[in-house]
Amino acid sequence: MYSLPQRPSFWGQLLTTMQLIFNQAVRNVRKSHGNAVIGLMLNIAQTLILVAVFLVIFLFAGMRAAAVRGDVLLYLMTGVFMFMAHIKVISAVAGAEGPTSSMMKHRPMNSIVAIGGAALAELYIQVLTVISVLFMYHAIWTPVTIYKPVQTFGIFLSVWFAGLAIGVVMYAMRPWMPAASKLITTIYTRLNMVASGKFFLANALPPAYLPYFMWNPLFQGIDQARGYAFINYNPMHTWAYYPLVVGVGVLVLGLMAEFYTRTRISLSWSAKH
Repeated sequence: MYSLPQRPSFWGQLLTTMQLIFNQAVRNVRKSHGNAVIGLMLNIAQTLILVAVFLVIFLFAGMRAAAVRGDVLLYLMTGVFMFMAHIKVISAVAGAEGPTSSMMKHRPMNSIVAIGGAALAELYIQVLTVISVLFMYHAIWTPVTIYKPVQTFGIFLSVWFAGLAIGVVMYAMRPWMPAASKLITTIYTRLNMVASGKFFLANALPPAYLPYFMWNPLFQGIDQARGYAFINYNPMHTWAYYPLVVGVGVLVLGLMAEFYTRTRISLSWSAKH
């Protein structure tokens, strides 16, 4: 007649959490636009415009000699794809449902689900964007040849993961300093317009300038991605695992800060947002 409630096993809790993250990701994909297809097309258009602007700057600035010997557009797209994946996931995670959000009043919802859902939704959009743009370029303009596609996609994932980790730090900072969190995110985004290395290669930089860029996981990721995408380029100054290692370290710090924030939650914080 009476029975004690049974606690779900670890694997049961993990499966439930993964399902919640998937549902939250679907919600985030549809939140930007009611029609998911139109939302994807808008992101594709944004990526194409960014590539076109960079191509114009690249050609009129006379920087053709700084590129890898091969397809100039593919050279630019490798940088833009990595840049978009990194920057977009930072903004998505930093702006995820916070501890004082109304969604957090529902018991299954928690910060891990909010962060995971935002990151997964952005990864889904960016991967579909990359596939769509490359397919259109391959079918309409010229055949696309990527030297090592699996390794190139691995760098794409590591850059996305590094952005996720940085976004978690911004997410943990937001309840305490919402204005400063937005400002730091904006500054980091604008700084990476140059510091990401979309226009130049690490091998082409003078040694005196390398320390100004080597700290950036996006810079090292883009340089390594071009080494895998082009047979004519061999990165000598960057490390393929740097974005992953930095991402793991920053993610641990971000989760610790998020746990500290969550244990000191106050409804009065919602007035700051």
